[in-house]
Amino acid sequence: MCSDRPSSPHFEHSSGRPTSREAYEEAPGKAPCLLPRRAILALSVASLAACAARGAIKIVPEAKGLGASEQVFIGTTRGFDEETAEPFSYRRSRTMRYGRVDVSIPPEHRPGEIDWPAKKDRADPQTEFVATAQEIYDGAPEFRADLARALRQKRDAVIFVHGFNSTFAEGTYRLAQLGYDLQIGAVLVNYSWPSRARPLGYVYDRDSALFARDGLEELIRQVNAAGARRVTIVAHSLGSLVVMETLRQMAISERTPVLANIDGVVLMSPDIDVDVFHEQARRIGKLPQPFIIFTSKKDKALALSARLTGQRDRVGNLQSASELGSLEVTLIDTTAYSTGGGHFNVGNSPALLSILGRIADVELALAADRTGRPGLLSGVVLSVQNATQIILSPVSAIAN
Repeated sequence: MCSDRPSSPHFEHSSGRPTSREAYEEAPGKAPCLLPRRAILALSVASLAACAARGAIKIVPEAKGLGASEQVFIGTTRGFDEETAEPFSYRRSRTMRYGRVDVSIPPEHRPGEIDWPAKKDRADPQTEFVATAQEIYDGAPEFRADLARALRQKRDAVIFVHGFNSTFAEGTYRLAQLGYDLQIGAVLVNYSWPSRARPLGYVYDRDSALFARDGLEELIRQVNAAGARRVTIVAHSLGSLVVMETLRQMAISERTPVLANIDGVVLMSPDIDVDVFHEQARRIGKLPQPFIIFTSKKDKALALSARLTGQRDRVGNLQSASELGSLEVTLIDTTAYSTGGGHFNVGNSPALLSILGRIADVELALAADRTGRPGLLSGVVLSVQNATQIILSPVSAIAN
């Protein structure tokens, strides 16, 4: 399916039809389960954009000073792959590893875009994202010491949790892009959990999201121990499941001081069952505020996820805030900005990036008048019990 990957061997189905290896998702002690061919095709189409240009970390020291630079600290539960010698692969590791990548933002960068090196053997830092340096720490103490030095300057931290079908490089560069485009002014920390990074690896990624809970909790604790004044957590897609499950287990184990330091949560296109989300929120108790959920009714990936799980909706494509009315959350409906698969509207749209960068202003406006229209946004504001839904209208004022 991807030009840079070898084609998968084929197996013969009992009907005589061939099917690819990735169509099978196996569990220990169980026979392989074959996904419906229509679902496989739809999932492949929905993920085609991600498949078109898979990125890798390219170290180009001479790019330092050429463009802007974003320093990304990393905690990961990705393991070493002996077959490919890839240090941060899809394989799961019970040992947390820590690192830092200094990312060069090309001078010709356009907001919302990541330009990957077009050639495997070289990169152009004038037009493409590259790394000027990469540090792999010996352990948590070294990571924490370096992070503490950065926090003495910026004080606050943002932890980003990537979504389905993501490589180590993609999550790292995506956070660098968001940090630069949003001018966040906080230390950037990427949690890289072991996604299979294949369009047909959805079941593997769902299991990995559960596997990754302890790693995210440990990373949050390390960021707090390094002296972060406030921590904001931003997650995309299945990364939202990692976040909610982690907050839930922290609440159950009474990690109250660490939870109290979480200054806000932003979920973009969360791939979570609505009933499961309610149960997670119930066990967490009081949700960190602000608690923002970016949704889209035209999110094709979530529509397929809902179909595969036998549900009508996921949290990221809810039709109405009434389904989350009992929770203190703010839903921002980005349907009007949907392009392509509509699964990462916020990260790709300059207008929505402007809103994401001013989340605190959104909350202040809504707190002042829950029934009014904040000047920051143009659209319809609805209140249902404790939940608020903002249905955006695409006007140029938002970008300004």
